[in-house]
Amino acid sequence: MVSPSQVPGVVLNNGVTVPQVGLGVFKVPDDATQQNVEEALEAGYRHIDTAAGYYNEAGVGAALRASGLHRDEVFVTTKLRNGDQGFESALQAFEDSREALDLEVVDLYLIHWPVPSKDLYVETWRAFEKLYADGAARAIGVSNFLPDHLARLLAETDVVPAVNQIEVHPTYQQRATQAATLAAGIAVEAYSPLGRGADLDHPVVAKVAAAHDVTPAQAILRWHVQGGRVVIPKSVNLERLAANIDVFGFELSSDEVAAIDGLDSDARLGSDPATAAFSQYPS
Repeated sequence: MVSPSQVPGVVLNNGVTVPQVGLGVFKVPDDATQQNVEEALEAGYRHIDTAAGYYNEAGVGAALRASGLHRDEVFVTTKLRNGDQGFESALQAFEDSREALDLEVVDLYLIHWPVPSKDLYVETWRAFEKLYADGAARAIGVSNFLPDHLARLLAETDVVPAVNQIEVHPTYQQRATQAATLAAGIAVEAYSPLGRGADLDHPVVAKVAAAHDVTPAQAILRWHVQGGRVVIPKSVNLERLAANIDVFGFELSSDEVAAIDGLDSDARLGSDPATAAFSQYPS
């Protein structure tokens, strides 16, 4: 088990600190989520990432209650469903998520997708700003926002997002989006950090892992950590769950980082934020 104190924190632009490695629960059924999160908390995780569109917020909340941990010990992120964009709709959706999680305050609340075809993300962000001003969310951010979406949000609203959660893994690094995000003072958070498992079999990753006597997943997650990204790997396998957070006892060399950097092939696995449909299930 990794001690939570071993996991570094990333300080967001509003001073809130998020543990750099967390657990993502995308596509974990609600009735299995409680056990998954409880096991993660036992393994040392103190950062849980869910979403209204995952339909498992209640399972996350149940695990938090069962854990016996103080509320301040666990950082919880959830996200707005696409169909709930709009000022009033977003406010109500937040209340629904807060009720499902059984939390008075959410640590980080994200717009899940920009859905530019509906042109509601600026209006939605103003609802997020209200939630932040009211203290209902400690930090607010976005997910899947491309540079043009970020630029518009920065130009037309007041609060700079704290986080942009985007698909990043060795074979899809979104360098332009990462650069635009960081230039605005926004933290990059990587989802699908292992390329949904596809990047684990790459010979470069295998070589780096063997050099440090770690798993390919640990090698990739260490690459993310050294790149300064917050990362939220998913696993319901107890052994892999424990291994995924155990990435602080070794360090990749600059050559090893460069080798993994060189795997970028612009191969997106999820939906394209520029065209993702309003009703599309978040991927």
